[in-house]
Amino acid sequence: MSAPVTDQLEPMPDDWHRALAVVAHPDDLEYGCAAAIAGWTDGGREVSYLLATRGEAGIDTIAPAECAPLREREQRASAAVVGVSSVEFLDHQDGVIEYGVPLRRDIAAAIRRHRPELVITLNHRDTWGGVAWNTPDHRAVGRATLDAAGDAGNRWIFPELISEQGLQPWNGVRWVAVAGSTTPTHAVDATAGLERSVRSLLEHRSYIEVLTDEDPEEYCRTFLIGSAEAVGARFGGRPAVAFELFGR
Repeated sequence: MSAPVTDQLEPMPDDWHRALAVVAHPDDLEYGCAAAIAGWTDGGREVSYLLATRGEAGIDTIAPAECAPLREREQRASAAVVGVSSVEFLDHQDGVIEYGVPLRRDIAAAIRRHRPELVITLNHRDTWGGVAWNTPDHRAVGRATLDAAGDAGNRWIFPELISEQGLQPWNGVRWVAVAGSTTPTHAVDATAGLERSVRSLLEHRSYIEVLTDEDPEEYCRTFLIGSAEAVGARFGGRPAVAFELFGR
């Protein structure tokens, strides 16, 4: 018999109106936190997506020039399933995103445009719990997002965003929430959004069909429901999406 779970996760803050989710590739959010996003948009909150790439290097059998527009279409359709209409792409090169000043500037500019209170990103650490190596793109974008949340509020960092784009500093980011963390601190009840999260991931059918030989719907359902139930063991038994929350 397994030992009882005692390290319960705290509920995510809910006193916010706007969020910006920043990830590297199409499908990153659908594997990580679409069920939470569906619940947030149901409650009248605004969530926007910012993707560093168009995922053009993600399918071995499709050349990047053909793959990029395909994966962009699938991402927009996927976002719509969970109530997100604002989806932007930065056009960094898939697979070789570099952490550094240009990436921080691009994300800081987006934060100033969207003026979110909550910023969401994906696991920025070297590994997934010490079991599997994380990709360079995830690490670069996650780390740059954490840094850019501070950059966005400092007028003396990237002053050209003011002079060239009219983007005034935004000090309103209160939290950065990291999905896919193996050291989560908070969670969101996924009950209402879980079925839509399955449909949202299914919109990435071109990618999923080369990723697995399983039936795509069964694959998506098994992965997402299993993940939500595992988190739920630390959240009162309710299916949930976990985040590591950094306050600002």
